[in-house]
Amino acid sequence: MGKKLNRVYNALIEGASDGLVGSVLHDFVIEKCSKTSSKRIVRASLMALTDPDVRERYVLEAVYDLAIKYRLSSLGVDEDTHEDDEDDGVAPLISSDLKNKLQSSASVVALSEGDDPGDPPASRQVH
Repeated sequence: MGKKLNRVYNALIEGASDGLVGSVLHDFVIEKCSKTSSKRIVRASLMALTDPDVRERYVLEAVYDLAIKYRLSSLGVDEDTHEDDEDDGVAPLISSDLKNKLQSSASVVALSEGDDPGDPPASRQVH
């Protein structure tokens, strides 16, 4: 790992460990390593995600979110480009052949798990 990348990595882990997230974490890293780039921050984030010593969930989530946000911004993708599918409320139709296959597959799975075929269906529900 290069010297600059190592400094960015350490600043990233330090900030995320202190509970910083999003743009606040990014600003913290920029403050610590003033001449870094978003590309280097993304690389340091990926290194942190693969580091077996980083185990805290909140640190990993903060690093992951930062990496995704700045990777997408470097590609010119807006944050809120999620398109909602229009839902007309009607479920798609399933052919009777497919429905029979699905029902027989479900009964085979239930029987293979050691359930008694004579048990009522409610007792065979997956919890």
